[in-house]
Amino acid sequence: MNAVGASTGWQPPGPGGAHGNQNSFTPGQAVEPTSTVELSIRCRDLADMDVFSKSDPFCVLYVKDSKSGQWLCLDKTETIDNTLEPHFEKKFVLQYKFEERQLLRFDVYDSDGNSNNLEDHDFIGSMECSLGEVVAHQGKGLTRHLLVGSGKSARNKEQSITITSEELISNKEFLSLNISAKSLDAKDWWGWGSSDPFLTISKAGEYGQWTVVHRTEVLKRNLNPDWQPFTLSITSLCNADHQRTLKFSVDDWNLNGTHSHIGEFTTNVAELVEGGLKTSRGSAQIFPLISQKKKSKKGDKYRNSGFLHVNYCILELQPTFLDYISNGTELSFTVAIDFTASNGNPQDPRSLHYNDPTGAPNQYITAIKAVGEIIQDYDSDKMFPALGFGARIPPDGKVSHEFFLNLTGDPYCSGVDGILAAYHQSLHNVQLYGPTNFAPVINHVAKFARAYQQDPSNYFVLLIITDGVITDLDATKNAVIHASGLPLSIIIVGVGSEDFSAMDELDSDDSLLTNNGRTAQRDIVQFVEMQKFISGSGSHYVTWNKDLLAREVLFEIPEQLVGYMKAKKFKPIGKRPARPTQTNSQLPYNPSAQSPPPGYAPSVPGAPPPYS
Repeated sequence: MNAVGASTGWQPPGPGGAHGNQNSFTPGQAVEPTSTVELSIRCRDLADMDVFSKSDPFCVLYVKDSKSGQWLCLDKTETIDNTLEPHFEKKFVLQYKFEERQLLRFDVYDSDGNSNNLEDHDFIGSMECSLGEVVAHQGKGLTRHLLVGSGKSARNKEQSITITSEELISNKEFLSLNISAKSLDAKDWWGWGSSDPFLTISKAGEYGQWTVVHRTEVLKRNLNPDWQPFTLSITSLCNADHQRTLKFSVDDWNLNGTHSHIGEFTTNVAELVEGGLKTSRGSAQIFPLISQKKKSKKGDKYRNSGFLHVNYCILELQPTFLDYISNGTELSFTVAIDFTASNGNPQDPRSLHYNDPTGAPNQYITAIKAVGEIIQDYDSDKMFPALGFGARIPPDGKVSHEFFLNLTGDPYCSGVDGILAAYHQSLHNVQLYGPTNFAPVINHVAKFARAYQQDPSNYFVLLIITDGVITDLDATKNAVIHASGLPLSIIIVGVGSEDFSAMDELDSDDSLLTNNGRTAQRDIVQFVEMQKFISGSGSHYVTWNKDLLAREVLFEIPEQLVGYMKAKKFKPIGKRPARPTQTNSQLPYNPSAQSPPPGYAPSVPGAPPPYS
């Protein structure tokens, strides 16, 4: 990782610089005309759904599958408390295809707790449009009324949503900031108390509007706050335009959502970086915070409402996911399949493990194909360990929560087809039983990931496919927390229509997983409910959107891999020589590693003995 401007004076990126040409020209090839666009969401005059306070809105984005006609949930924003005019920090990033009509739906809800079930929240309104309509309005934004369904107006007919789009420019720069403030105005108790300050950074738009990029945490009763350091991508901060105006605004948080403005100033990335280079180590760039309202009232007597200190500002080039993958890092893929009795008898057409004589895939097969066919491209030998759990296995019928799927002494399967063959092998030779324990397979893969803590050549991905509620939730949380410092990501795909609320505890997007006083070092779990991507009746007469399923399942892997490499200060390792062909019995996860991982054998009581 190289700090920009560390040795020579800082220069903004130009041709051949930090951001490359997104649409590279390759003669003799056919390329769809696509571009990456970022959607920003803001609302006005929302219906007030709460009695004693204002609504706590969040927005959910759906895309319409052109084949099935179903609305598929893509992502959601953060929740903003007590406001009827939210400006959401979370952005939606989509691939815009000029030749395809991409239909979108934005549903706005009033949050009524931490439930991940949308039915537990109050529906405020919805708006449908195409991505092309949003892009056509560019920086002005597409504004429409929020309706409550079937074209009906909401209780508040004035409520509206505005979607602003901006085409993103590829850029590898990140800006790391440490910011504090001094001598802020006291806003509580008519100026006799203190303030609860938070900082908002916004970027200027083409038509005078501001788009929120980042909000800090609120620091209660503090006129000299020191916020947590944070890092922002230059793409999200200014879309690679170092001269683009940024607004730093400090406000006093109030419970009722009507925050009191303290002061603000404007700057840009170029000015911040230049100032960071000029200031000596230990000193800070200092900006006066100005309240225009107080300035107009007090005139020349007004000086400022405090000072914002940029204690450090470092512009760095950070390797991307593709930088690591193209320079030798491989994804080591392991699949673990739920063979508990709650899936139903595999001979019963209602079973999630039903082996359809027509060849129609069940949901387990669909999940294996959707994920495996993508991940296998990032593993050179395409030999994948495959595990099963929750079944009674031969020869003596003992219950195992960690057995090799092909029922041999070797867990490796050749490609996705090998995994599917091993899956059918187990399906015909084990007895579905229970309970549903995840901890053994997580600990199993973590053991091998642990051998690569100092070697960036391998990053492990564990895919767990399950139909039900975790029985060993406490042990699973502990296993995830212990594995959070390893080169490992865990994908959980829920099949069927059971209650998967416990899975959302593990997928800690909003806050890091905590259990028994221990906190995960990072978020390594992604949960996806398969039912959202399929249509049809029964478990086998179904169709599915394979592309969207794969996107949702694998969406967090690049960010998790890069986050791990950054935390360990690993750079892309460079190309390695091709690996020699080896027999399965000799094949560790990565033969070229200097320190091979421990022997591949189950490590929990009741695990199967070696098969002869």
